[in-house]
Amino acid sequence: MAAADQEPTPGTALAGMLATLGTAAYVVDVRGHIVAVNALAERLLRRTAAELVSGDAHDLLHRDARGGPIPRAQCRMRPAFMAGRPAQDDLEWFERGDGSLLPVSWTLTPVDLDGDDMSMLLLFHPRDDGAEPAARPGHSGGTLQEIEKLALLAEMTTQLTSTLSVDEALRRLVSLVLPRLADWAVIDLISERDEVWRSKVVHLENGTLVSRRELEGPMAPVPAESVMPLSRALRGVASTLTAPEDYDRSPDTGIAVEQRRLFEVTGMHSAAIAPIRGLREVLGALTLGRSDRPEKFTAADLALLEDITRRAGLALDNARLYQRQRKVAETMQRYLLPQLPRVPGLEMTSRYLPAPDASHVGGDWYDAFALAENATALVIGDVAGHDLDAAAGMSQLRNVLRAYAWAQQEPPSRVVERVDRAVLSITDVSMATLVFATLTAGEDGQWELRWTIGGHPPPLLVTRGGVARYLTEGGGILLGTGTDRPRSDASEILPVGSTLVLYTDGLVESPSHSIDDGLERLRRNAAALAHRPVETFTDELLSRARPADNDDDVALLALRIGTRSTTR
Repeated sequence: MAAADQEPTPGTALAGMLATLGTAAYVVDVRGHIVAVNALAERLLRRTAAELVSGDAHDLLHRDARGGPIPRAQCRMRPAFMAGRPAQDDLEWFERGDGSLLPVSWTLTPVDLDGDDMSMLLLFHPRDDGAEPAARPGHSGGTLQEIEKLALLAEMTTQLTSTLSVDEALRRLVSLVLPRLADWAVIDLISERDEVWRSKVVHLENGTLVSRRELEGPMAPVPAESVMPLSRALRGVASTLTAPEDYDRSPDTGIAVEQRRLFEVTGMHSAAIAPIRGLREVLGALTLGRSDRPEKFTAADLALLEDITRRAGLALDNARLYQRQRKVAETMQRYLLPQLPRVPGLEMTSRYLPAPDASHVGGDWYDAFALAENATALVIGDVAGHDLDAAAGMSQLRNVLRAYAWAQQEPPSRVVERVDRAVLSITDVSMATLVFATLTAGEDGQWELRWTIGGHPPPLLVTRGGVARYLTEGGGILLGTGTDRPRSDASEILPVGSTLVLYTDGLVESPSHSIDDGLERLRRNAAALAHRPVETFTDELLSRARPADNDDDVALLALRIGTRSTTR
């Protein structure tokens, strides 16, 4: 076959693609070796393609501000390269072929190279240091190339949709737009009560994002008729390019007063403002400002800002909706959890902690109530499900259990058997675990605990001397399986000064450790805290035993056994 008829090699096709770009670029493979480079990069780096291709990009090019080599662990590109995700930075130094340093801004983005997802495209252009004319058609000042915009928007979508925390979403939004687009970022949010709050005022100072707290805080209400840029954005009317002279005249509203103060304090000479819109309403506005770089914002920048705020609005809308649901579920859960009874001779306390991200709020519960003279019922449990469904199911299960326990006056195992048969028929609970126990004061003043376990972690008993052990007898399967397997009871006399701990699995389970490790951690900490007052004991136990990477809520019921006077 003639050479002219041969298929182009991947390297030839890649070099052709790089040649069409209007900015300097090279591609690295999975090892970090350069596999292709365009003519603009050769000219800026003062190196030929033959000198660059097959070389390790980090070793060959990356230098610190003094020209020294950078350890790989400190390379700002490396985390994005290893994760195969887009990234961007505004300051890096490359070593030219003649040994001089070239300060550059760069964008890193994944590319498909022979099916290797780890191949990365590096776009760079020189910083304005007067050393090199910028050979970048259609690209001046702070305006990003189209491929850089796409990389930014892709990273924006990934970063903002991967969190359901409003605060974290705002932090990520600021870190993505600074310093790529501006020197200042200002976020004003509208609350559910239509109150405006200046949530973020952040400035890039010496490469570090610094929050200007003195400029943050409550704002005046959104005016209905004001034509000033921020007021229009907060009403969702329009995005606007603005400057300090727009606020030279007397401010027409309280918001305009704050905007004039913002321009005066920050020294911004150019700003772009766009509404942050959710699915149903305007959530706020994002203002980007320039004070250090001389370029003014353009209409192209405003279009990019609108793309950014569109993504930010969807992310904030989802986060707000999630947090609203979490708050309702948590409030409902706390409302449904009972007040503990006062029992002579017992010190009783409880705790409920929601999950850090509310992923399982609503399922964990505790209960304690009087059964008959000298007898108290104790319950700890966990209903399968999330949020409102789990909280509602917990309420149903608790009421059924209370009714059977009070009406039947039977051993714990028999009560739970009745509850188990009822769960699938008269509640919305599909599955649950629990420990149900009765604590009875005998005529001799001793306390007898009788219990049964339905698929739940066992109670923990800690003596006054610090001997801690689990009460593993009386075990049985969880509720909701539909089986009629008989359940068993166990009993124990609880010594004076001992502490009984009932808890849910969020206190001992962890993605990074086995449940046996969690149970041992709980046991050892409980033993060490045995001498503490019961309230302190409970708080310290939660603090020490709860896994740092716990993603579930925790309910805990603790009882300190005292002496009870007998009636003669």
